[in-house]
Amino acid sequence: MKKLINDPATVLPDALAGFAAAHPGLAVDLTARVIARADRPGRPKVALVSGGGSGHEPLHAGFVGPGMLDAACPGEIFTSPVPDQVLTAIRTVEQGRGVLLVVKNYTGDVMNFRLAAELADEQGIEVRTVLVDDDVAVEDSTWTAGRRGTGATVLVEKAAGALAERGAGLDEVAALAARVNAASRSFAIALTAATVPAAGRPGFDLPEDAIEVGVGIHGEPGRRREPLRPARDLAAEVVDTILADHRALAAGDRLIALVNGLGATPLLELYLVFGEVHARLAGHGLEIARNLVGNYVTSLDMAGFSLTLAKADDELLDLWDAPVATPALHWS
Repeated sequence: MKKLINDPATVLPDALAGFAAAHPGLAVDLTARVIARADRPGRPKVALVSGGGSGHEPLHAGFVGPGMLDAACPGEIFTSPVPDQVLTAIRTVEQGRGVLLVVKNYTGDVMNFRLAAELADEQGIEVRTVLVDDDVAVEDSTWTAGRRGTGATVLVEKAAGALAERGAGLDEVAALAARVNAASRSFAIALTAATVPAAGRPGFDLPEDAIEVGVGIHGEPGRRREPLRPARDLAAEVVDTILADHRALAAGDRLIALVNGLGATPLLELYLVFGEVHARLAGHGLEIARNLVGNYVTSLDMAGFSLTLAKADDELLDLWDAPVATPALHWS
């Protein structure tokens, strides 16, 4: 194992210390392991809190800032944050208008965020939860009951964060977040497995000429293993798999598309994949109205890519275009 670490046992605190040094405009509590906005909006607003296991950076800490999350709580690598940690994040950013929790559909995350919400409710803090479950690869996995939450998390946080920034109420922000999740589908292909520092070896064996189709971001097995094929063929399979599931799409619809690297894929290859995805969708009469290409929801050093497609209307595109200022997403 070759990794830029000091000790497998201190990867998270060491990385958080570096994150704090790199982003002095954020409030990083190294003890509680909570990253929050240091600025306070000019008026009280609905607060957005998310989090999950580390190893998926820039998710979630990289999306804390105006226009997206108010706080994020990172757990140990591929491990949910604990309820007290989530509760600290809620209490840190709550301003009297309630808190929306954005939770990926993994068993530990669902349980711990639910417990934190119950504790917050006992303290008089109004909380809503949106569950992100966009992965069409499998219905269930080791970590989930139902579909996994992956790339759509970025879209949900961006749209809901923009609406909250405009002063919308908690129910309205929660409903919008649920609508974005329902409009989104994702699918991933891995070329290599991720290596968790504490394990010291790849999470699964994958021959040099093989790929894992439908892999999860924790190294969960996919639908099948097959020989590596040209990027054009892989992009076509991913697009067609998503379209077969996303029955609400029809020719003429507009999309937000995220071609996401899983951690070790060069940007050159991701742009190549985006070109193939763009061409395939055009062949179906679908327009990519907005896009992101890069590493946004990773799996440590896994090579491969995921595709997220969200059906977009005027409201969603307007919220997508709204200003955002976070370490990983920034436009005015």
